[in-house]
Amino acid sequence: MSKMADMAQTIEDLRNAAAAINDAADWLYKQFSGSDESEAPEPVKPEPKKELKLEDVRPVLANLSRSGHTAEVRALLQKYGAAKLSAVDPANYEALLKDAEVIANGK
Repeated sequence: MSKMADMAQTIEDLRNAAAAINDAADWLYKQFSGSDESEAPEPVKPEPKKELKLEDVRPVLANLSRSGHTAEVRALLQKYGAAKLSAVDPANYEALLKDAEVIANGK
């Protein structure tokens, strides 16, 4: 076998060994955790949405403007009832960013 084939086989062997170790660890955990597999797992709580701030929105619109989309950025601000970004209601930041993404992707 060539060195590359040997290396590929070694990598595959390591991956198989890692999977076997992981399976063994899962089995041991189930055996000694005292829980029954039929029990429902804890529901995953959704993470609270990060509140967008002016500092999150400003660079996105600035990059759009620098990329030649100044008129579109102004139109977006007017859509949200403002002549400048600082006058946009923070509740509209998420929608504003989605609209900006449409512009960035070429509509």
